[in-house]
Amino acid sequence: MNYIGIDIGSTASKVCILKEGEAPMFKVLPTGWNSKITAGIIREELEKLEGGLSACKTIATGYGRISVEYADSVVTEITCHGRGGYEMIGRDCTIIDIGGQDTKYIDVKGGRTVDFLMNDKCAAGTGKFIEVMANRLGLTIDELFDLARHGNPLPISSLCTVFAESEVINYMGEGREREDIAAGVIDSVALKVATLVQRKALQDTVIVTGGLSGNEFFASVLSGKLGRTVIPMPDGRYAGAYGAALIAKERDR
Repeated sequence: MNYIGIDIGSTASKVCILKEGEAPMFKVLPTGWNSKITAGIIREELEKLEGGLSACKTIATGYGRISVEYADSVVTEITCHGRGGYEMIGRDCTIIDIGGQDTKYIDVKGGRTVDFLMNDKCAAGTGKFIEVMANRLGLTIDELFDLARHGNPLPISSLCTVFAESEVINYMGEGREREDIAAGVIDSVALKVATLVQRKALQDTVIVTGGLSGNEFFASVLSGKLGRTVIPMPDGRYAGAYGAALIAKERDR
């Protein structure tokens, strides 16, 4: 039996395949404009597994989970991220999940989510904010981070992405160094994430999941804002899919 977790996010869709006695396999693809089409592409790949889809127990999660019509069930992304993040780090932890459209604080004990909080105002502390600012600066996201490492952050204080973009445009018009603007963008995101999660208690172990999970530079900036070490997770973007696959396996016992 194959245990499948599918996390249809707003930007990227992640798949985890669990088989007995084997390490989890992860795959990612862009969600695109239509999550049903993406779910269909994933289905075609699952049909190639030994036994096809009938030999799979599948749980869907994430922004577009209802589009996975062939899933045996759907589970909230909070639950799946909590389960997957806990398994990845191997102990109780606070998870900071930074997605394309939202940021989540998830408190996990014994593999179960005991508390959570999501941003409720704007995308200013999310991956979308970084994408918008990178585009404005004529950079890829990787290039933005590379420049930010060498810059002195300029203040970007607006809580709204549109107004924050105006601040960036003003800096560009003033002829400010691109490195300093890039550093300001990353610093702004880290500050907004820290402001959200500091509304709750943090455990001794704090990890990052989502699209920025493996970025050591961002984890270091966020650590500075929180006053404690934040651990980057190389496979953290797959935490939701991994958690969904683990839950599928547990439910099959």
